Amino acid sequence: SGPLKDMNFSIPEGGGMRFIYQFISEPPAVSFRATGEKDGIIDIAPKTGILYLNGSLDWETKAVHRLQVESLDEKGNIVKGPYAVTIYVEDVNDNPPEFDQLKYTGVVRQNSRPGKPFMQVHATDRDDPATPHAQLTYSILHHFPNPYSEMLFQIDNVTGAISPSRKGSFYLDPQKQDTFTLVVTVKDMAGMTTNAFTNSADVIITVKESLWKAPPTIHIQENSTQVHPVNISQVQSNEQGVIYDIFEKEKLPRLPFSIDQNGVIYVTEPLDREEKDTYSFFAVTKDSTGELVDKPLNIHVIVEDINDNPPVCQQAVTIIEVQENEGGGSSIGTVFATDNDKKDTLNSRLQFKIKSQVPDVPASNLFVIQQETGILQLTGTSLSKHIVSNYSLEVLVTDRVFQTICDVQIHVIDTNDRIPIFERSDYDNVTVAENVTVGTVILEIQATDGDEPATGSSYIIYQVKEGDPNNTFIIETDPETNRGFIKINKALDFEAAPVYNLVINATNPEPLVSGVQYNSSSLALFKVFVTNVDEPPVFHKTVYNTEVSEDIPVNTLVMTVEAYDPEGDSKIVLKEVQGKHAQYLACRKRLLYKTQKSKTTVILHLRDVNDNPPRLVTDYPTFFCYPVMGGERALIQATDDDEQWFFSTLTFSLVDDMNTRNNWEVSKANATHAYLSPKHANFEEKVYSVPVIIKDNGKPPLERKVDLEVSVCKCSSENWCF
Repeated sequence: SGPLKDMNFSIPEGGGMRFIYQFISEPPAVSFRATGEKDGIIDIAPKTGILYLNGSLDWETKAVHRLQVESLDEKGNIVKGPYAVTIYVEDVNDNPPEFDQLKYTGVVRQNSRPGKPFMQVHATDRDDPATPHAQLTYSILHHFPNPYSEMLFQIDNVTGAISPSRKGSFYLDPQKQDTFTLVVTVKDMAGMTTNAFTNSADVIITVKESLWKAPPTIHIQENSTQVHPVNISQVQSNEQGVIYDIFEKEKLPRLPFSIDQNGVIYVTEPLDREEKDTYSFFAVTKDSTGELVDKPLNIHVIVEDINDNPPVCQQAVTIIEVQENEGGGSSIGTVFATDNDKKDTLNSRLQFKIKSQVPDVPASNLFVIQQETGILQLTGTSLSKHIVSNYSLEVLVTDRVFQTICDVQIHVIDTNDRIPIFERSDYDNVTVAENVTVGTVILEIQATDGDEPATGSSYIIYQVKEGDPNNTFIIETDPETNRGFIKINKALDFEAAPVYNLVINATNPEPLVSGVQYNSSSLALFKVFVTNVDEPPVFHKTVYNTEVSEDIPVNTLVMTVEAYDPEGDSKIVLKEVQGKHAQYLACRKRLLYKTQKSKTTVILHLRDVNDNPPRLVTDYPTFFCYPVMGGERALIQATDDDEQWFFSTLTFSLVDDMNTRNNWEVSKANATHAYLSPKHANFEEKVYSVPVIIKDNGKPPLERKVDLEVSVCKCSSENWCF
């Protein structure tokens, strides 16, 4: 209570009838009167001056009531006033939030960016927005269906904007599930109290195929005469307002392609297939900050061939030799030509035709050429060197547009109708020491042949026909003079063969014509006497083999090597070890009576011991695409420089520190490979160093700790680090 004056009151809405305040009258005032925004709820008792409510205030109906109160005397005249009395209605949380739609529908594209909203829900609350009563928060209550451990969608709890989660950006696929129903809830009181009001609405989401996908391989005809640039394809992002760009996949002097801000791809100049027949580059989208929006798309371009290259003769002049007795239909040679247009197409298909033959003696059609292969054949008429020794042909080679002349020279060569004849039938004998060097010429022989020189018909091959079963001798021919040189082919041995009675024949590489045969004129006799010399010792084995462990101690006896004197009259000593690895071995000597020396081969096989720890041999960088989705794994490989057996195996593990084991895990793939996997999805885009221990199963086992560099990187559409 108190005297009449201007007053303000704050009263919570609701609550029914109640007293607000009592004004005390001052003489000559005997009563009070209230006017203004009473709205049938607010009034004053005239005699007592009590200001009261006869019902409940409602903030949502009226938040402020303004009244005027005055005091009156017995005649009803105003004594004091009017005074302003203002009643502020305080809001209480008595209204639940309400969505502006009972059901929402939206469309999301496959591979949309995580966190990028594609739709929004909205709710209102009639309570005072300046209080927590109308502060709303959104959440997803249910997700139908939900085949994964995490939700594929997320909602901004303040704005109600719905976007794909990181999981959803990766897994949403209309081929697997094209419709989802979300139950979205909204709470007032900022969702901070359990007695907050709640409402819900269904959100029907349709998943559609991603607009951002690589076009089919683009085919462009070479040497186009169109006005450039020419539209060849188009890509489209799932998002609006992105910046399109292209990025070279291979370093070229120039990239003859461009893209505009509608995603239209152009070729900027005519292409030449013979210069480059395929191109590959990336189409990318960026936001205003330059960050990639979509995974880069790999664009493939194939340059289509046109017939713009003439046939080319492989040789300036094709030279062919033909024996004069070749029969009709015989293949005598091939004319070769090439075409730089695309292989195995009509543009590079070549056809052959004989345009002219010079001379046309004894006929004008002595030769025929296979149209598709260029193989030359004789017709039915045989050639005669005595009539014409050389022919010139012009061969016309054509594709569908161009033609070329290839020149052919045909040489008619003599047939083998003469046999070689020795100038002497008996070359007496020669004496040589048994230690003569292999390759030494011990005799020269000569035969002659009356066929055309420098041909297979006149070239002479000398061979030992009898008396040399072990091929101790060899005969080489001088191709210019047909002179034969008898050489030592294998070491002589007086004790094994002191005398050789040799029969030598002379033949041609070309077969003789019918009716002609070799006879005694092509044979010669020759005797070789071998004289004895003091021979070197001989080892019992030509090769000595043994195996030792690679960690064998110094001075360990490895093997015993023995030799003998083939003439049986001397003692033998093993003197020294020579060769590439001689520094590892030593020889214990024995008695030395003989002055000759011999060598043998000692092969020492080293048995491996486990003295090398395993090491990584991964051929390519280990990486995971950002953002990490979970479930990925990368294959890592190790090897061991020690000898590997079928039971050899390597084990992989992580070092025992909390950070490494919280972030990564390793699982076995096979004996030499393992899988590295991230244990969660919260990885930054950077390079991580993962300490891995690799252990073999040797005796004793060895291990090595390696720091494996693992990149978490943005990837292209082919899931390689971009």
